[in-house]
Amino acid sequence: MPLGPGELLERQRRIRLLILDVDGVLTDGSLFLGDAGEQYKAFNSRDGHGIRMAQDGGIEVAVLTGRNSEVVTHRMRDLGVRHIMQGRRDKGLAIEELLARSGFEAPETAFVGDDVVDLPAMRRVGLGIAVADAHPLVLERADWRTRVRGGRGAVREVCEELLGAQQQLEGILRVYLES
Repeated sequence: MPLGPGELLERQRRIRLLILDVDGVLTDGSLFLGDAGEQYKAFNSRDGHGIRMAQDGGIEVAVLTGRNSEVVTHRMRDLGVRHIMQGRRDKGLAIEELLARSGFEAPETAFVGDDVVDLPAMRRVGLGIAVADAHPLVLERADWRTRVRGGRGAVREVCEELLGAQQQLEGILRVYLES
């Protein structure tokens, strides 16, 4: 159930690690397959810039996905994302492993998901976020819902909201406004 404005702001201020699902969050959920089985994914460039802005503002970013894809590896490395967990169907266990490895505590983490497979991860973090077009059960259980659909700028929205709550957004955007 979505949090009230005051509790949401308090949780947003604590986030130091933003964990993202891929299909349905960083993409619109479409899977493009070639004749030889190769995978293609379309990422939103604004989401990519949001990830860079989050990192500039001191928020580390990770991806956690049930699929394996070299496309994801390439895109995340290009964005400087260090924590890339792929082929992880048990996302709750994967979150626990990520927290142990990274040194972050659950209240300092947020997870953005879109489908029921993401619910165990959402329950293990300080802020569970659903994209606007998430499965109804995910929307019902999320602490926060984006206004934008997955693959269409939802990650950018999350990054800017977190940075705004942490009073980092204005300084990051100033570079673009004053140059």
